[in-house]
Amino acid sequence: MGGSGDWPVDGEVRAGITVRNTGSRAGAEIVQLYLHDPVAQVTRPVVRLIGYARVPLEAGESARVTFTVPADVTSFTGTHGRRIVEPGAVELRFGRSSAETAASLPLRLVGAERQVGHQRRLQAPAHIDRNPPEGRG
Repeated sequence: MGGSGDWPVDGEVRAGITVRNTGSRAGAEIVQLYLHDPVAQVTRPVVRLIGYARVPLEAGESARVTFTVPADVTSFTGTHGRRIVEPGAVELRFGRSSAETAASLPLRLVGAERQVGHQRRLQAPAHIDRNPPEGRG
């Protein structure tokens, strides 16, 4: 993705966040990724869970969680009864829950409205890159 925040209606975007265990004991963080679509042609949920990852972390350890999000996850049934990806503003939100946003990424879907079929990709797989705890190898 370029610096403009453009996301092709037939492409994918990578979005990531770094989490750190600042405690003195091992634990786990559940990183959740939500889609917010404020301007769709039909009423949509305020936010919709599109990906998540459970990240076990040792004390002091951090990890980068990156989701690969196909534009198909933004698809919905439009006013003409077809499932479409619609150009326009959307936002990806990271959080522990839908009510607790830790970071957001505003994006703009660009291109012509695109109809999607049964082969649509509706999962946003996560990749976790671990960093060792500070002071350890």
